[in-house]
Amino acid sequence: MMLNFPNSSRSFEAARNRVRFWGYDSSIEITFFVDSGTLQKLSVATTAAEDAVLAAFDSAVPEIHAAAAKAYKRAKHGTYAVAIMDGDFSPA
Repeated sequence: MMLNFPNSSRSFEAARNRVRFWGYDSSIEITFFVDSGTLQKLSVATTAAEDAVLAAFDSAVPEIHAAAAKAYKRAKHGTYAVAIMDGDFSPA
């Protein structure tokens, strides 16, 4: 697995209260999701407002990418959408 994140784009999905972003395993695009509750745990001052959730995401990108790699490893082969769970983050 050679997962990388060359695209810094991310978007807030209000209907599901989560942030979507993308990573790549070679030429395969993988969509990742992290919910705002998880982001609020990473950044205590975060509110549920879109701009606050995206700011929390932006401030924790290295931790989120590490958690995404962990989640991707546990995902089924051939999965192209992965949800990051609280347990994918290493304990502080």
